[in-house]
Amino acid sequence: MTVLSEGKRKLTILGILFMMVLSFAVAPLSTSAEAFPWMNKDLSAKERAQLLVEAMTLEDKIDFITGNVNNYYGFYNEGLDKYGIPALQMADGPVGVRIANPEVQNKQSTALPSAIGLAATWNTETAEKYGDLIGNEAHNTTHNVMLGPGLDIARNAFGARNFESLGEDPYLQGQMATSYVNALQSNNVLVTAKHYLLNNQEKDRFTSDSQASERAINEIYARPFASVIENADLGSVMCSFNQVNSTYACENPDLLTDLLRDNLNFEGFVMSDYGANVSTANSINAGLDLETPGEPYGLWGDELQQAVADGQVKEETIDQSAYRILYQMFDKGLFDNPAQNNPIDIAAHGEIARQIAAETMVLLQNDNKTLPLNTDKLDSLAVIGPDADTASAAGGGSSLVNPTYTVSPLEGIKSRAGSDIQVDYAPGTDSISAGDILPGPNAVPSSFLLPQAGSNENGLQATYWSNKNMEGDPVFEHTAKQVNLNLGFYNYEGFNAQSSKLDSLPTSLNGMMSARYTGVINVPKSGDYTLSTTSYGSSKVYIDGNLVIDNAGEKLGTVEKTVSLEAGKNYDVKIEYKTDYKDATGNDNGGQLRFGWEASDNVVDKNIADAVELAKKSDAAVIVTRTYDSEGYVDRSDMELPNNQEQLIKEVAKVNKNVVVVNESGIAVKMGDWKDKVDSIVQAWYPGQEQGNAIADVLFGDVNPSGKLPVTFPVDEDSTPVNSEEQYPGVDEVTKYTEDIFVGYRGFEQDGIKPAFSFGHGLSYTEFGYKKLKTKVTRSNKAKDQAVEVTLNLKNTGDVTGSEVVQVYTGKLPTNTETAPKQLAGFEKVELKPGKTKKVTIKLDPKAFSYYDEAKNEWVTPTGNVPIYVGSSSSDIRLKGNVQISKNTSNYFNKKNNSGSTNENIISSNGSNKNTAKHEKASKKNKKDDQARR
Repeated sequence: MTVLSEGKRKLTILGILFMMVLSFAVAPLSTSAEAFPWMNKDLSAKERAQLLVEAMTLEDKIDFITGNVNNYYGFYNEGLDKYGIPALQMADGPVGVRIANPEVQNKQSTALPSAIGLAATWNTETAEKYGDLIGNEAHNTTHNVMLGPGLDIARNAFGARNFESLGEDPYLQGQMATSYVNALQSNNVLVTAKHYLLNNQEKDRFTSDSQASERAINEIYARPFASVIENADLGSVMCSFNQVNSTYACENPDLLTDLLRDNLNFEGFVMSDYGANVSTANSINAGLDLETPGEPYGLWGDELQQAVADGQVKEETIDQSAYRILYQMFDKGLFDNPAQNNPIDIAAHGEIARQIAAETMVLLQNDNKTLPLNTDKLDSLAVIGPDADTASAAGGGSSLVNPTYTVSPLEGIKSRAGSDIQVDYAPGTDSISAGDILPGPNAVPSSFLLPQAGSNENGLQATYWSNKNMEGDPVFEHTAKQVNLNLGFYNYEGFNAQSSKLDSLPTSLNGMMSARYTGVINVPKSGDYTLSTTSYGSSKVYIDGNLVIDNAGEKLGTVEKTVSLEAGKNYDVKIEYKTDYKDATGNDNGGQLRFGWEASDNVVDKNIADAVELAKKSDAAVIVTRTYDSEGYVDRSDMELPNNQEQLIKEVAKVNKNVVVVNESGIAVKMGDWKDKVDSIVQAWYPGQEQGNAIADVLFGDVNPSGKLPVTFPVDEDSTPVNSEEQYPGVDEVTKYTEDIFVGYRGFEQDGIKPAFSFGHGLSYTEFGYKKLKTKVTRSNKAKDQAVEVTLNLKNTGDVTGSEVVQVYTGKLPTNTETAPKQLAGFEKVELKPGKTKKVTIKLDPKAFSYYDEAKNEWVTPTGNVPIYVGSSSSDIRLKGNVQISKNTSNYFNKKNNSGSTNENIISSNGSNKNTAKHEKASKKNKKDDQARR
């Protein structure tokens, strides 16, 4: 036996270990290639998906397409290790990555501006940056599916979820979403666009029947989805809770098969919103591919297995759904480039968030050129607003992101103002909360309430029970600043965007609960006051022991009572509330209660009075207002700024001539009582975690505002195309879209309704001149394609560099069919230095020259003369022209608009491939794409 030296022995052992490690590293690859042929990257995504489906058992395929995880760690679909299938690890969107797992980066990610704010940039390059950042953070926080963007049209001016939308116009939505989705999916993250379809209100969103014409569906509501499907290879679509034309969206063959698959040529998969599936055979036969967990879950799984056994569902239908999901997973890189848990670049991403936030802001009004603020002329500045000193810069609900850091408006303004300007703060009103979503009068201000006579703090003593009869030991007690309660969905961790100044109530109160509030009310002026409760569940108000309000609360509603109160006198007040509404069965609607009032304008509470005193001694005043918007069970009931903020603005404007209002909201707000009393108004939407710095950038002129409204701002709730109860919120849970195609600015012009601010409106610190409009139909001999182009000269006629969004609209089409007076056909954002001119060329959307013919079930382009309008908004038209649509152009547009009309099934009953020559060609292209991606 040969004896090795100690040194040689060590080297030999190391060599053996190295070979063992190398063999283990290589073996899985060769074994994988043999055992899992679908892991061969030389095959196309379609071929790989086909092989995998053929290898799976029926039971495994059903398990794969049935959602199985919905817990504290998030939403995902477990993978199948025996096939090497990774889990679908989903994160809520669309304004950032909502991390549910506390073990992943402390659940923190970059909180970007709201989607409605992104739409206000009218900049597809910005949408690309936005989507790329989200995709990067999703991939590096263990997620491979993002639930967003939201492509729901902002049909209702004060919809609670408008902040998640990309506006009221389908073309603008489609252009912005296409850039967003392309960039996001480039990070090996699959996008799920939502909510398909007609999910345009929160009121009765789980059960309502949205009834719209086929024309409105095709021209307005499905168009953003069509754009992203055609131009961004969309991976997935989420079907909504509501019914569409009396059939639930997730089992609606007209939507999922006829429109989505056959007309729009969608090759991705359809997943249900969480708990939106209401059937077994009907849903999968209609075109649903993935049932996600949530009440009433369990309708697939074993039930689907039995439906196949009973002949209600064909096995090839199961194959088709599994194939669609797997194809997208292969195509988007989920198999080959699994999600990681890597630290995100907080500073770099924060800077991007700041840049985007500044670009979202819309300068609505700037009388006397109060903006930008001139630091050379300011010695003092008042910052006022209920939450201007906090980080409340987001809408609530599933899109709420836990930010990596925050900058409040007060912090941002103070930092930018510098040490030479005295910046002081006053809240002006009580903080905004989820209670402000409820209808009815404003909550009674805290400054008029005391937990007991002589107390040094304001509010009422509040006691809460987790039962509806105030029995046993209470679960929580505190001094509530106001009685303004909205629990259930709005009180869960991660779903709450209320002010950090307010106490969070225990989640044990989110179901059945009761509460008692006691203390005194003391008013500064004698007179009549209209007290009220708005409640779902019974509420009673006692003044000095006398019952003055008895609200049965069987439905959410308001009961009022006018009482006479003497100035400076303490009146004992007791309010009792129970969740004893008729359908109370332990659900999570939770408590909904507000103790409100209506008082004379000359009754000014101490918070407002303090803000007025600060404004009086300041050179200028910046008032930061906000609304609370969130998905849930109700929309905003009106367009009012909640919690006495309107009174705050008017009182401050009486004592300071240089008032700037910065409004943070996802909706249009009513400004009729105060718009003409202030100089400047900035619509800041929900700006995200960098809100303070971005607001300061715009106010001080470091960034020239360039945002344009993606929605029309009405004068009030009734002055819109959607203004009847039948249209919203609906009668007997049926919502009729009788405005048809005349949504948003189309309807305002059609009905002759004058808005407060038009769609596309937005001012700048400079001016722009438009000249020399030319229109023409261009033709390419090589491709024989045709397009309508407009060219014009745009000049910056002002003194500072700025960006203008050139907007092009078509007018009424040459047909007897009624068409919109204007519809957006193209736009381009152009930056110019002072005095500079640029020739701008914009290619127009063929659908802007077409309408959807329900009888023919296709898009039709009429021949003849079409007006062309070019301007700075839908109402600020600078140039007019026209274009002649010939028969040849009409035929080409008809072909282009209807090109997505075939979508053959891939999987046959025995799992064999039924690709046509078209599919074989697509397969080869996908193979090249896969290789290029690697």
